[in-house]
Order: sequence, then C-alpha cells, then structure tokens
Amino acid sequence: MIKWRDKGNRLKHKENYSILDLIADILIWIPEVLLFPIRLLFWGMRGLGRVIGNWLDVW
Repeated sequence: MIKWRDKGNRLKHKENYSILDLIADILIWIPEVLLFPIRLLFWGMRGLGRVIGNWLDVW
C-alpha cells in the first residue's frame, strides 16, 4: 500500500520541465540529427551499389 500512496504523491506533485532537462535533451539529439542524413546516404549508396553489382553479374 505504501507504494501506491507514494506513486499518487509523485503524480500530484509533478515537477516542471526544467532548463537543465531541455539542455540535456538538446545535447542528446544534436548528434542524432546530424548523423541521420549521413546514415541515409551511406545505406542508400550501399543498397544502390548492391543492386548495380547484382545487375552487372546477371549480364
């Protein structure tokens, strides 16, 4: 029963989203946002290379 009461108290006294939380989120997402297009290009070129390579093997 104590666990349920503690959970209820935490929900009632929910803390606001702080500046430090925002900074941490930004620092975590920056590398992902920057690397995502590079990953897309890499996987796209790799897939295209495989398709072309397989097509050339058929001929």
